[in-house]
Amino acid sequence: MRGGTSKAAFFDAADLPPPGAARDTLLLAAMGYPDTRQIDGIGGGTSLTTKLAIVSPSKDGDNDVDYLFGQVVPTEGRIDYAPTCGNILSAVGPYAIEKGWVAAKADETPVRIFMVNTQARCTATVTTTDGAVVYAGNARISGVPGTAAPIFLHFADILGSSCGSLFPTGRRRDRILDTDVTCIDHGMPVVLIRASDCGITGYEPPAKLDANAALKMQIEAIRVIAGERMGLGDVTDKVVPKVTLVAPPREDGMCCTRTFIPRKCHDAIGVLGAVSVATSALYPDTVTSPFCVAPSKPVTDLVIEHPTGDFGVRLFRNAASGELAGAALMRTARALFHGQVLVPRNVVPETMHR
Repeated sequence: MRGGTSKAAFFDAADLPPPGAARDTLLLAAMGYPDTRQIDGIGGGTSLTTKLAIVSPSKDGDNDVDYLFGQVVPTEGRIDYAPTCGNILSAVGPYAIEKGWVAAKADETPVRIFMVNTQARCTATVTTTDGAVVYAGNARISGVPGTAAPIFLHFADILGSSCGSLFPTGRRRDRILDTDVTCIDHGMPVVLIRASDCGITGYEPPAKLDANAALKMQIEAIRVIAGERMGLGDVTDKVVPKVTLVAPPREDGMCCTRTFIPRKCHDAIGVLGAVSVATSALYPDTVTSPFCVAPSKPVTDLVIEHPTGDFGVRLFRNAASGELAGAALMRTARALFHGQVLVPRNVVPETMHR
């Protein structure tokens, strides 16, 4: 399924072995490991198209489905379950309805999703009619051709979902390797750095930044230290935290961004990464403060500029206390194919042989 600007292979958890090495071996084979191009599997050969979603009906009465995200790291033959993915999350609601786990309503259907990776919750509102998901519509998102039906994602409890607090170092600004950074976690751990502090404008195309070996070494060194300070341990082999370089906006956004995931420059920006970046504008003394400080009001709409367009985020604050209360955004998704993926017999556990 396509979810936002990413693609993932969706699996019903009941069709897989229990969590563990056998399951991961099976999934890696399905995606095409050990070939980094994934010629012998269904992986897309890039970090944005080499993703997995393992979904099941929830046993918790407060949720409809459980969603476990897996980022395949093809060069290392492993699946990283540490982060979640907001783009793929946008396809979980349609998947659950198509599986018959959630009954479709007349015009739109809410699907309550438990994000297993981060233990957070999201309600996806999916366009439906006549008992089925509607994929066609007029909504447009940057990085995806054409239009589709909108899917609205509402988050209420993602503050500090991976690190335990919004500013996990206890400060809104830190100094790492003589560089000012903001470490923030509102659904996705992100290290914010001003592009100018890295000797670039922040407006360069991703391919140019990917070719800048010195830049990538600099931000990776900062990321590893920041990860320790954020309570994530040794992040050398992890895909979180992400690093987002920020620069003044070129149009009407709060800032212009270039995001690394973690060692390749993203063509756009991740969903929950965008939420974390936008949230930094609510607080003074962050590295985005020179570009934008959002007014204090219950509902704030902010636009994040990225290499292929922009991304809108709506943030909510408690009217009485002013505390951060949640976030919402719009994505689109589409089912690409249904069927069976074939893998070499030797990677299939004996209990699954037919």
